[in-house]
Amino acid sequence: MSTPDDRRYTDQHEWALVQGTDGTSTVVRVGITDHAQDALGDIVFVQLPAVGDEVTPGTPIGEVESTKSVSDVYAPVAGVVAAVNEALTDAPETVNADPYGSGWLVDISVPAEGGDPIGQLLDADAYQALVAGS
Repeated sequence: MSTPDDRRYTDQHEWALVQGTDGTSTVVRVGITDHAQDALGDIVFVQLPAVGDEVTPGTPIGEVESTKSVSDVYAPVAGVVAAVNEALTDAPETVNADPYGSGWLVDISVPAEGGDPIGQLLDADAYQALVAGS
């Protein structure tokens, strides 16, 4: 399993990566981890929120359905959904093939006044320790 150290992780197996800032907000890209997609198996459907939806940390923002089960995807940060990965509608298996790249799920626009929006999340080492302990 790969766990890139350029992003942060949740104990619910999502990753968050700061994409950039426009001065008033920071855009955080969100997906599920390699460990999560591997545990799910072949992903056959992805349900994502609508652009403009407000999200809060720890609340479900969508679902990933595999041949084995359906799992909720949780927001790692508070903000507004700025983009969804429309490509997953026709090719949900992209999440299996490239969970940290083209298999991303949503971009969330986070108000900039809060400092580092993903600083409180797990780093790669802490996430790997969590997975190893489960």
